[in-house]
Amino acid sequence: MIEFVILAVALVVLGAAVLAALVVTRGRRTGRAESDTRPDSVGPSRESGGGDETETPRGVATATLDDATLPDEVVAGGDVAAPPLEIPDPVAGRLQRLRARLARSQSTWGKGLLALLSRDQLDDATWEEIEDTLLAADVGVAPTQELIARLQTRVRVEGASGAAAHALLRDELVALVDPTLDRTMHADRLEGKPGVVMVVGVNGVGKTTTVGKIARVLVAQDKDVLLAAADTFRAAAADQLTTWGERVGVPTVRGEEGADPASVAFEAARAGVEQEVDTVIIDTAGRLHTKTGLMDELGKVKRVVEKQAAVDEVLLVIDATTGQNGLTQARIFAESVNITGIVLTKLDGTAKGGIVIAVQRELGVPVKLVGLGEGADDLAPFEAEAFVDALLGT
Repeated sequence: MIEFVILAVALVVLGAAVLAALVVTRGRRTGRAESDTRPDSVGPSRESGGGDETETPRGVATATLDDATLPDEVVAGGDVAAPPLEIPDPVAGRLQRLRARLARSQSTWGKGLLALLSRDQLDDATWEEIEDTLLAADVGVAPTQELIARLQTRVRVEGASGAAAHALLRDELVALVDPTLDRTMHADRLEGKPGVVMVVGVNGVGKTTTVGKIARVLVAQDKDVLLAAADTFRAAAADQLTTWGERVGVPTVRGEEGADPASVAFEAARAGVEQEVDTVIIDTAGRLHTKTGLMDELGKVKRVVEKQAAVDEVLLVIDATTGQNGLTQARIFAESVNITGIVLTKLDGTAKGGIVIAVQRELGVPVKLVGLGEGADDLAPFEAEAFVDALLGT
């Protein structure tokens, strides 16, 4: 009898142990399955052609477009989701919005010119006021003298009353802004190599933000874009650029703080070739245009990148409100690297908007992109006629 009781107790204890083991095992499998299941909102899938940035190693890190790789903490936790991708505004909508903002400006110098030219009598004093308005708008001395001479000739021949004054001024301003310049952004993949765009400028003009906005313009045109955080001197630059890219599903190649900017740019160009992207955009560190060593470094970055792919565009970012100081910056940058285009920010139609004309005349290169505000999509291709129409309020 005692043996039977002992046997029964042993069986009960053994059964409880087996049951506990089964429960623990099931719990572990359930937890593993849950951790292996990635939420749908985390990054684009392989089928969608997108991907997330790979985990950043020490030194220079490359980003992949075709692998939806998640950081370990996201995979393990299973509850951290990336924000939904934004859809940038189409280019046409940007142009209409920028034009409307220019036209609404209460200090547009084009409207002031039109008012002066529409006076009943155009005496010497009026022509001096026209000259002062143009110079205050930073149009530049030579373009101002040229415009006044042409206006005076046409006024003597055609007159300048009412609609005639408007048509006359519009024609001459459009000619001065020069619609014949090639303002195309050369950023397309060609012969197996991505288009490469370098963005340069002095400290504080908003280059990193501009790079992010350019990426949005290209994404709106259905291009695959890769960013290069070659500004390795400013602590937050790489993080800022990465954030801009993540918002529209564009990966970023970055390095450690203080890394060689040329090496980061080189790795980005190589990744762009290997991953068959359309465009690589390189953000460079801001620099004082008076520092020869820093300016020479831009040339080094360009030379190193071209071992992988040709640099198709070197865009100089200028704050339009700096006026003639911006023109001085442009002149010195052009001596160090072959500037192919200008990006003017804060072009809101105020007295400094004439820098469009001055910088083009000085460098012989076109303004290609303009921005009026701080919104993510407040950057658009520049159009000469639309710009002049907005200045004149039409």
